[in-house]
Amino acid sequence: MIPDDIPLSPIGLGAAQFGNMHRVTSDLESETAVIAAWNAGIRYFDTAPHYGLGLSEARLGRALREYPRDEFAVSTKAGRLLEPSPETADQLDPEGFIVPAALRRRWDFSRDGILRSVDSSLERLGLDRLDIVYLHDPDQHWDAASTTGIGALVELREQGVVGAIGVGMNQSAMLAEFVRRTDVDIVMVAGRFTLIDRSAVEDLLPLAWERGVDVVAAGIYNSGLLSSALVADDAHFDYVPAPGELIRRARLIAALAEKHGIELPDAAVQFPLRHPAVASVVIGTRTAAHVQSSIARASADIPEAFWSDLADSGLV
Repeated sequence: MIPDDIPLSPIGLGAAQFGNMHRVTSDLESETAVIAAWNAGIRYFDTAPHYGLGLSEARLGRALREYPRDEFAVSTKAGRLLEPSPETADQLDPEGFIVPAALRRRWDFSRDGILRSVDSSLERLGLDRLDIVYLHDPDQHWDAASTTGIGALVELREQGVVGAIGVGMNQSAMLAEFVRRTDVDIVMVAGRFTLIDRSAVEDLLPLAWERGVDVVAAGIYNSGLLSSALVADDAHFDYVPAPGELIRRARLIAALAEKHGIELPDAAVQFPLRHPAVASVVIGTRTAAHVQSSIARASADIPEAFWSDLADSGLV
């Protein structure tokens, strides 16, 4: 469990889009999004070197510079080390971020790699300490991540450079193994505890609750499937076109939500927070308007009868 002095708000701002994810975002848009988040009471901000080859971290750090350091929490990630790549500097990043490929990512969960990654993140963010550092997507790197990777983060936690340590992934099974076998304080699970995909209930959530490990739920819209009151025919799930069966289920949940006077995204935001192990829901954000929408969804009045009907329906 994270220390009490880390202000983890129930809704967090996910800053991947600050790194020009899929389309260009301006410095001003990122700054005004942070201002709107702060004014709305959001105090948790999540980023990673992977997001725009460091651009997200740099923008987030500049936007937070005017706020009292002890009043907000920043999480970033380690495991993808950024290295100079002058031979590709005239190209665009091939991993979905519209930035020059002047750097390249290299998987590295060694002690040296983690320490170098954290040092670089501190520099880009303009901070002297980090509240949370997650190992980022170690799906194919269990041996290194669970030993030298976690070991380096424990070392940084003992030094006070990092307040809490954990792992962030798009799956729940390996996260459960990290909770079971290593000394993590917190995990971030993306897309596996939502209205459509509850696989984290089978392994991660009960174990985290038993062991006192906090859970942050991300990817709660499942790549857009749950982000609109009306589910489109071409909606996506896990970054690809959603199967017809999932579209059908999402529409049935949306219809039930409408019957109770709410919208599908309202339920998508609030659903993970109903589990006692979930400390925060991180919502991807590009603009101030996104922040306002997220806050409206998080504060929508959802009658308990909706949750009862949802459980009885067998849809969730």
